[in-house]
Order: sequence, then structure tokens, then C-alpha cells
Amino acid sequence: MSRPALLSARQLSIGYRQGSSEKRVHENLTFDLFEGELTCLLGPNGAGKSTLLRTLAAAQPALLGSIQLRGRAINSYTERELSRIVGVVLTDKTFAGGLSVYELVALGRQPHTGFFGRLSAQDHKKIEESLEAVGIAHKAQNFTAELSDGERQKVMIAKALAQECPLILLDEPTAFLDVVSRIETMSLLHRLATEKKISILLSTHDIEQALVLSDRLWLLSSTNGLQQGVTEDLILDGSLERLFERDSIHFDPLHGSYYPAVNHHREIHVSAADETLLHWTINALNRNGYNARISTGKEEPQQPQIVVKDATHIQIDTPTGILTLHSFAELTDYIRPVSYTHLRAHETA
Repeated sequence: MSRPALLSARQLSIGYRQGSSEKRVHENLTFDLFEGELTCLLGPNGAGKSTLLRTLAAAQPALLGSIQLRGRAINSYTERELSRIVGVVLTDKTFAGGLSVYELVALGRQPHTGFFGRLSAQDHKKIEESLEAVGIAHKAQNFTAELSDGERQKVMIAKALAQECPLILLDEPTAFLDVVSRIETMSLLHRLATEKKISILLSTHDIEQALVLSDRLWLLSSTNGLQQGVTEDLILDGSLERLFERDSIHFDPLHGSYYPAVNHHREIHVSAADETLLHWTINALNRNGYNARISTGKEEPQQPQIVVKDATHIQIDTPTGILTLHSFAELTDYIRPVSYTHLRAHETA
């Protein structure tokens, strides 16, 4: 079933004008953003992600094509009108240490009150609701300088919420955060999009969290332009494999991550009691110079095999005998210094 888009673009060209000339970063982009969804914009450095976000925020003009916001050309909005519809959170760290958390979030009410406007009871209610929504209300009276990077990012999201914008654009919101804060921030954004029925578009290099939490993906590259779709569709149709066009890396659709290409000539077959053991055994072997392949049970007798029953029972099985190791530390110590020929022909001690 089709539904109206909050923001849409048709045959959009983005880039920069320099005097009478222009530099086009992308051409003929067509896409839609819908309410109630978290959309993640992925792509290599230099692909034009920030340029696209700035264009959608009307911070720089489109070169060609159209952008419709709520069915109206985006360039027909006044700055004040636009500030009530589009909230923007940039990559840059926040340098507002002299303001309290409450005061910084209150700046989000400016589109509704004016720069010198007095906050009404309704404004204070919106500020408090925004602080509660992102889980930072307990720090309302703290100075911004006292917060961690993750807490400051929550404050900036709360400020965007206080604007009451149906569309929030974020440029690398997890760039300076540790792993726990990245997960918390991405989870928060997905929850806000769903619960408040707003549209959130963010650029990120945190691909693992994007694949777990985004409702849709926008994949931007210089060769393929913009591909868009529901996350699982793009994972399963090979689009993620084509996003970074380098022979040195591959996409693992099972685990949702990128990994270095394995080009080793030393082959070894692996079987394991479960998928977790299999995955990490292959990881250890690939890292140490072996092209690990999943055992099919039909290998030639002379081909070396590793059988992992559990993390403390690892067997290296060759025609001349079986060596039992009791940890991955023992396994890596054993395979690292020896040659492939030694591994194929070892005898049980």
C-alpha cells in the first residue's frame, strides 16, 4: 500500500556552485522519506552524504530537480517555517559548556517563541517532555561541559525534539561515542521515530547498528548513486556487498558486517558444534594465514581438518594422527609458527 511521503525528491542533482561553474556530486537522485521510520544513510567517505543532508536541510541549494516537503517545494518555505519542520543535529561536538542542559534544550523552542521570546508554560512542558524522552532529565541543571559525549548527543537530540519537527536530520550522530553510547543513541532514535511518528534520517559509519535498527537504508556511492529500500531487502539482494567496491573487503550477510577478503593459498576445512564456534574458528584461521572452509564431510583424506567440539576441545585431524588442543590460544600458537606442510604431515606427539 502506498502512503504519502513527508519528504521526496525527484531527479535531484546535488553539489556546489563556484561562480559560473558548478561541481555535481550526484545526479538524478529520486527518493522518499516516511513518517515513523529511522532511515540510515551509508556510504564511503567522499560519497556525498553530508552534501545530501545539507541539501535536504536547505542549507545549500539543489543544482537541479525538486525537493518536496509535505507536498510543497522546499525552497518556497521561509527560514522560520522550515525551522518548525526540519531539525538538524550536526557532527560537530557541542561547544555550549556555559549553558545548562535545560537552557540548551530550551533553544529548540526559538522557532515558536522568537529569539527574545519568553518561554510559556507550554514551552516549558515541551522542554521537559524532550528531556524525559531522551533520558537526560536528571541532568537538566548540569552544565553541558559536565556531560559525557553520549550525554551531550542526547541533549542535542532533545533540543531537536523541543522544536517539534516532524523531520530530524543527523550527520554522524555517533561519531564520537563509545560502543555503549552508540547503541543507546541508535536505539533511542529508532524508538523516537516509532513512538512520536517522526521521520529521522541520519548518516553513519556505524554499519552494524544501522543494520540492526534502521527501518530503511539509503546506500550512496559514486558509482551506483543512491539505492534505497527496507534494510533486509538490501542485505539479501547483494547491495551491501556492492557499496564499497574494493576487492580487499567483503560483506558478511549472515552477521551483518564487513571483513577483509581472504586470499590465502593454505586451505583447511573446519567443522564445529555450533555456528558461534564455527564463526570464531574460521576467524582465527583466516587471521593466521589459512583459507578456512566449512567441512562438507567429503574432503580428500589428505586435506587437514579442524573439528571444534567446544572452546576447550579442538582437534586437528590429519591422516597421520589427531592432536587435541584445549583453547584457541593453543590453536593460534600451534598454527602461527608452522608451515602448511608441517600441519598436513604432523604426527601425534
